Amino acid sequence: MNASEVRAAITLASVYVLRMLGLFMVIPVLAIAAVEYPDYSPLLVGLAIGGYGLTQAILQIPMGILSDKWGRKPVIYLGLSFFALGSIIAATADTMTMLTVGRVLQGAGAIAGAVMALATDVTRESERAKVMAIIGVSIGFSFYLALLVGPVIAGTFGLSGIFWITAVLTICCIPLIQFGVVTPAQQTPAGDTIPRRNQLKSLLIDSNLWRLNLSVLIVHMLITCFFVQVPTLLSEADFGLNEHWKIYTPILLISVLFLVVLMKLGARVPTGIAFIFSLLLMSFGFGLFLLPGLDWKLITLAGILFFAGFNYMEAHMPALVSSIAPAGRKGSAMGIYASHQFFGAFLGGVLSGVLTQWMEADTAIYACLLVIFIGMILAAGIQSAKRVKRVTLKIPAGAAWTKETDYSNIQQELSSIEQVHDVSIDLVEQAIYLKVDSKGFDLKQAKALIQ
Repeated sequence: MNASEVRAAITLASVYVLRMLGLFMVIPVLAIAAVEYPDYSPLLVGLAIGGYGLTQAILQIPMGILSDKWGRKPVIYLGLSFFALGSIIAATADTMTMLTVGRVLQGAGAIAGAVMALATDVTRESERAKVMAIIGVSIGFSFYLALLVGPVIAGTFGLSGIFWITAVLTICCIPLIQFGVVTPAQQTPAGDTIPRRNQLKSLLIDSNLWRLNLSVLIVHMLITCFFVQVPTLLSEADFGLNEHWKIYTPILLISVLFLVVLMKLGARVPTGIAFIFSLLLMSFGFGLFLLPGLDWKLITLAGILFFAGFNYMEAHMPALVSSIAPAGRKGSAMGIYASHQFFGAFLGGVLSGVLTQWMEADTAIYACLLVIFIGMILAAGIQSAKRVKRVTLKIPAGAAWTKETDYSNIQQELSSIEQVHDVSIDLVEQAIYLKVDSKGFDLKQAKALIQ
């Protein structure tokens, strides 16, 4: 990568880390810290933990589409402003209701698609995968960092301290974007990066994709339910809020070791079987919460088992969606996937809150076990995907074949090239999208053909 691409990658990854930290730091502490509010209830706790997911799910695709019309940076600034405003409302809230409103407004800063598209605009095609990988790693890093520092900050500065820090970090992201990433002179074709409305229907009914979408919804329902339960269980085990990191640290470290083992095993079995085994580990984690005499050791073991399964699915599902999505439709497929992901977080908060408030505490855990069973049925039908890469080619200016009403001939010729799996031609974007084998594809042959 050149200097501009390195700077863009670091800047956009930093924006992701700072923004996601603000969303995630609250999750492991809210169930405990919220008892100080006068209108405290388990339902409001669940809504406050998962509320951001509702607006994220609703606005994920529209914000991506707007970035095509208004430009990437204006949409990113708008999203960051919503996020900062929501953080300030939550920081100054004196009731759980207002805190929940702040969390929902935080979710309105749905800028994932615009950030990814900006990364596409300012990088060369040959280096784009590296930039996307750096951003992707930053998302996972922010989640684990939030679990460790969230309880410490809440224990020191209170719950409002987390939201004030989040607001400041979010505001710092605006100059980072302005000065850390060059403003592209021209937006690149965005059909493979930004969601497209005319592509959504066909992707929603694709057998493999809808199973993955529902699977990620279930997985994020479960992790929200997990963090509605665990902080309370740790407090009952005589762990103060600022000591919770002592439990989360071994959970995260050991579960990562489990992930390495699962990845090696997963490479030898069908994807559906690997997912079923991961869900089984998550069910064992929840099942331990039902044992009598639950102490910090059992809670730690439950967390390790849960996160071992969660980490494997969280790492593999986006890659599967990216691989399975048709040429030129990865952005739309990932937009639908992300909407399900965030909506799952919202549903998890509602489910756990409702069941905890109006039924026995263990009812929410039994509900999670039922949801896991449904997830196993879905996972059984998920097929393994081949390793592919995506190639975007600009249609040459004035190409004679673009004037024809039927350009199926050029599509057939491109499809006949060895190692090409899928072809999509978009005359509006003036681009051709190819899905090809990661090795053996002749790029020169494809370029020569479209001239």
